[in-house]
Amino acid sequence: MKILIVSDTHRKDDNLKWVLKEEAPLDMMIHLGDAEGSEVEIPKWVNEGCEIVMVRGNNDFFSSLEREIELELGPHRIFLTHGHYYNVSLGVETLEQEAIERGCDIAMYGHTHRPYLEIGDQVTILNPGSLSYPRQEGRRPSYMIMDMEDDGRVHFHTYYL
Repeated sequence: MKILIVSDTHRKDDNLKWVLKEEAPLDMMIHLGDAEGSEVEIPKWVNEGCEIVMVRGNNDFFSSLEREIELELGPHRIFLTHGHYYNVSLGVETLEQEAIERGCDIAMYGHTHRPYLEIGDQVTILNPGSLSYPRQEGRRPSYMIMDMEDDGRVHFHTYYL
């Protein structure tokens, strides 16, 4: 299963459209918030059969998207959030604890516009960064691909434009 993970596109969608075309076919796309209205358009851009899962970010003021989602994929329980309610700009400790309390072994967040991947003993925590307004050194737009094998093993890859 091939899963595209993005965040913080802020309605500046050219890079997202390029990535969707480049990475197709996808089984799923996860958007971790701050689409700013593009959630209505994204279904038109993905390949047929691609499931879309999106959460609301701190800039999605009028969105009807869920604030958080717990997703089950194979043997994994995944916690999806934008992250601002867990002070992720200061660190991932609160987010990690929330994931553990929810029985999740993977936590995905956005908000910081910086890619992050920590494979811990109890929880894997990741942030794909931003395709539109990257803030890490070098400021290259980024996204992640999560590959899940038939036996449930997962591999994460960070890509930069």
